[in-house]
Amino acid sequence: MKLIIEADGGSRGNPGPSGSGAVVIDAETGEVLAEISKFIGVATNNVAEYKALIAGLLESYRLDPEAELEVRMDSKLVIEQMAGGWKIKHPDMQELAIEAHRIISGRSVQWSWIPREQNASADALANRAMDEATDSITIPAHSAASVTTEFNHETPSSLRSPAVVGETATTLFLVRHGRTALTEARRISGGFGEDPSLSAAGLNDAQAVAAEVSRIGRSGPFAHLESPVVVICSPMNRTRETASVIAAQIGASVEVLEELREISFGDWDGLTSEEVNAKDHDLYSAWKGSWEVSPPNGESLAVFDERITRAKKQILERHGGASVVVVAHVMPIRGFVNRALEGGAAAYWRLQVSPCSISAVRLWGAQEAEVQFVNYTQHLS
Repeated sequence: MKLIIEADGGSRGNPGPSGSGAVVIDAETGEVLAEISKFIGVATNNVAEYKALIAGLLESYRLDPEAELEVRMDSKLVIEQMAGGWKIKHPDMQELAIEAHRIISGRSVQWSWIPREQNASADALANRAMDEATDSITIPAHSAASVTTEFNHETPSSLRSPAVVGETATTLFLVRHGRTALTEARRISGGFGEDPSLSAAGLNDAQAVAAEVSRIGRSGPFAHLESPVVVICSPMNRTRETASVIAAQIGASVEVLEELREISFGDWDGLTSEEVNAKDHDLYSAWKGSWEVSPPNGESLAVFDERITRAKKQILERHGGASVVVVAHVMPIRGFVNRALEGGAAAYWRLQVSPCSISAVRLWGAQEAEVQFVNYTQHLS
């Protein structure tokens, strides 16, 4: 068994009232096995960090004394001292380090520094300890184990799939951009009209989805999927900005793909649906549900679908077998899911795609496809 420990500590005053938090995670399934919150009393930040580490190590020992461990903390001091890179000079730190080493004696441990934003769960537990001045340990109910029970890493998971695949799966994590002023005003925002940037709320969306994407392949409900290695986005401002936040979080490059641009609404761009209905009632009625009818100077679904097919082909040619974040718009994301399901026109209006939601499909070239999930928004407040 391999366990991941995420630990954090804090002190309000340094020294002052302090608390520690630790999360123990099954590395294979992403299931959270334990959440530990401990009130320490008056102490420094460094003492609280070490106490958090020890709490996580003790719980991991209880779960499996022989488990391999990966310890993740945003305290560079603790990580470097425990890994042997930095000397431990302070007597208090020396005693705590000795205790930690005693617990891990004979065990395989990987020490990993992570940015603070990737350690949010442990930080929240440490703050709860300080707020409530109490200790607690909980075993959360998680579905991750049941999700991975029927998941096949190599081939389509369904026993009913007739495909014999000869290619490695490419996983696309489809992320819609964050909100803009047009999104918030419920105005049509197509691929060749106004090109707004993210609003303040949209930037918060982007930061939240970036934190969630950074957990893929590491912890949480998508720990069983491969971590993404590249971010591809539409050329529009809102997708570029969202992609940049995600790429910075996961340490990946950003590629721009013209074919991922939102569908063109032509002369209807910037209007509300009510305004379009009043302006072009008959055409608007004919356009709804149509594969061929387009807005004035805009794109039909038929033309747009061909563009998305080209986008999929280009991504597979460049990054076949990899795990890729695709930051796009409502219609391109619906298009990718539609292509995976081999659906028709109706799939373009039957899928909800919220700002900064995540959807995922796996593709074995042109041989087979599998939809993992659609419109995941648990990370958004």
